[in-house]
Amino acid sequence: MLVVQKYGGTSVADAERIRHVAGRIIRRVRQGDQVVAVVSAMGSATDDLIDLALQVAPDPDPRELDMLLSTGEQVSVALLAMALKSLGQEAVGLTGQQAGIIAQGRHYQGRISRVEADRVRAELAAGRVPVVAGYWGVNEHQEIFTLGRGASDTTAVALAIALGADRCENCKDVEGIYTADPRIVPTARKLRDIAYEEMLELATQGSQVMHNRAVELASVYNVPILVTSSMVEAPGTLIRGEAELEERNRVRGIAHDLDVAKITVRRVPDRPGIAANIFEPLAEAGISVDTIVQNASEANLTDLSFTVSRSDLRRAEQLMPEICARVGAPEWTSNANLGKVSIVGVGIQTAPGYAARMFRALYDAGINIELISTSEIRLTCIIAADRVHDAVRALHAAFELEKADADPA
Repeated sequence: MLVVQKYGGTSVADAERIRHVAGRIIRRVRQGDQVVAVVSAMGSATDDLIDLALQVAPDPDPRELDMLLSTGEQVSVALLAMALKSLGQEAVGLTGQQAGIIAQGRHYQGRISRVEADRVRAELAAGRVPVVAGYWGVNEHQEIFTLGRGASDTTAVALAIALGADRCENCKDVEGIYTADPRIVPTARKLRDIAYEEMLELATQGSQVMHNRAVELASVYNVPILVTSSMVEAPGTLIRGEAELEERNRVRGIAHDLDVAKITVRRVPDRPGIAANIFEPLAEAGISVDTIVQNASEANLTDLSFTVSRSDLRRAEQLMPEICARVGAPEWTSNANLGKVSIVGVGIQTAPGYAARMFRALYDAGINIELISTSEIRLTCIIAADRVHDAVRALHAAFELEKADADPA
């Protein structure tokens, strides 16, 4: 079996954990598997590098910031390769460039365009374990592009696709995917499996277990992902094309996100083209907009609200005076003290009662809903940030997820 294993920052946070990871990889090789390891930067190394950059430049140049941040993964790569060799296993450390990760787009938010995996295949054929830097690649001009926080997951899936691997394994400090964050809900249960589309919604709505672009890639190419612990031997959660088909709770999990800010444009003229004139400048600035709500028109004027990440709020606020002038809106407001909570599961939109139960649970907990967003398998409410954890607990209890079709382990 050919397996791509990804190890996150917590799993390689210090020398002891790196040697532990090396031991896990060697056991798999001795069982007859071929293993490619993808690693993140050690512990808080990426945050430390960002802090260092901010000390020398209040607004660091994006190109040089990517150059700096790429070094975090290189440290992990070198140390894990050293650990493997010291334990008798041939290995080779590879940067994103050496592994053939070709990226494009914007600095600090690049995207993988393709993987030229010949070097990785050659190292596997020679009996070596390739240890690859996650999180970054290079473009055609050898410029470094980091792929966004958590995107080592995406590197691992992209490599698995390019190599035709049997499976991608995301080895973390948790034992799998739970019905909610167990740090917030102690009764949360570990799922045996979950469908790609459900996991994609959970990841997009705030779950930190998997990077959303990694799940999207795996879904397109039908690569199963096992989310499992790097610390202990325990059954994980398999992300795949279809979860088990027996009758089960339609709500598979609760996701939450505290990285939410809202902008409201007041008294917008209600005529064709206004929305384009508001959102095109934001898109050109690389600002991603999530929930959009427009109030009913009154006297041909309306209020339009939308959410962005808190990290994008400052840039969005800088654009708003010009946008308002362009569309003829007299004022705008912003609120950075928001979060969102979502219920996710195939079929919740077509089955009666799920929205009502969600809204009742939040009402009973005294939680006000600012905005509502839906998809075919998700219901999301934007609420005050300081009530998000209360909302997660209330919804987990309301949908009885502690009794879900979960792994009893």
